[in-house]
Amino acid sequence: MSDSHIIEIRATEAWDIINTQPKAILVDVRSHMEFLFIGHPAGAVSIPWIDEPDWVVNPKFVSEIRQLVLGGVSHDLDGKGVPLILICRSGKRSLEAGNLLVSEQFKNVYSISDGFEGELDSEHHRSTTSGWRFAGLPWEQC
Repeated sequence: MSDSHIIEIRATEAWDIINTQPKAILVDVRSHMEFLFIGHPAGAVSIPWIDEPDWVVNPKFVSEIRQLVLGGVSHDLDGKGVPLILICRSGKRSLEAGNLLVSEQFKNVYSISDGFEGELDSEHHRSTTSGWRFAGLPWEQC
């Protein structure tokens, strides 16, 4: 049994990892619609955890992540693996997805706990108290 576990970090900590470890991979696990229309971190790869039209867990999620890291491109010499950083809207889906990856023997898996938009504020708005956008980190929108 592996002693691996998912590491929860804030968006600003993820940004530091991305800037100091060039092989780090940022995966946006939100739906394709969220990725395209709400926006996403610059440079993120979209691999939905749950997606339309059925809104069920993507049965190919693990294999799509494996394809992303295929060929040793994202493994370092000590076998730990380079950082695989997951982001969703508020940190819940990325944590679920990350826990599955850890159970599938992925190592060095991170979940951005405050997500892209953060939690709702007292007026039911997002991106006002926490998250990637709130922190002013680079993002883009289609």
